[in-house]
Amino acid sequence: MHAPAQVKEADSPAVRLSQVAITFALKGGGTYQAVRDIDLAVGASEFVAIVGPTGCGKSTLLNAAAGLLKPSAGGADIFGERLSGLNARAGYLFQQDALMPWKTAIDNVAVALEPKGVPRAEALARGREWLGRVGLAAFADRYPHMLSGGQRKRVALAQMLIRNPQILLMDEPFGPLDAQTRQIMGNLLLDLWAQDRKAVMFVTHDLEEAIALADRVVVMSAGPAARIVGDYPVSLPRPRDIAEIRLDPAFHAIHKAIWATLRVEVQKAYAQGEGANA
Repeated sequence: MHAPAQVKEADSPAVRLSQVAITFALKGGGTYQAVRDIDLAVGASEFVAIVGPTGCGKSTLLNAAAGLLKPSAGGADIFGERLSGLNARAGYLFQQDALMPWKTAIDNVAVALEPKGVPRAEALARGREWLGRVGLAAFADRYPHMLSGGQRKRVALAQMLIRNPQILLMDEPFGPLDAQTRQIMGNLLLDLWAQDRKAVMFVTHDLEEAIALADRVVVMSAGPAARIVGDYPVSLPRPRDIAEIRLDPAFHAIHKAIWATLRVEVQKAYAQGEGANA
């Protein structure tokens, strides 16, 4: 007798990458192994940040969890089921927003419900609700070029969340923003996440941002064939304020421990780059 699907889901992480390796074919022949031997589990209500040197395969892991890349070895399980195509239970927020310039903010948010067949009137109503939740109720009829970088990122966040995904995949979503706006967006994300605690895989180059947001920080090695070299719990109390939590002595202790591992990998990546340019 098979266990009911809901029981299996309750006992399974939202995302499990098991012995994942991803290899790319190179133009002109040959291959490049981006990551190897990746074992990573993200709980159904867990916020996991992934850090590592440039080019270490952080985004590659998100793409594997999204079903955009098929592992060369190993596999990805979503709530206990092997992923064989696009991950319909995940929302993806990229570094560069994907807003359609010819649509207003409200239309950019509401359009995310079109594939589900939601009637336009209902989609617009839910879109306005989400714009209100991200603080843009008064900007519903503005086009992307009329919005600041932070405002566009809020629209993109609402566009992702309106679909109610169970897993949030976020690839340096606040990278292009200035420091103050990044803090505002970080606090907004934490406030929204605290309401229903979805699974989050959050890629960032900013170690302080990773610690301030996450329950765990995973450290990737330098590539090629990058692997996980550190997995650190972040035992800071919630709710958190991005600016205030960085003043906590416990924050600095966690930062010191993670940086001891991350620094080695950053130096390796820098040395490889210097060698390539020699």
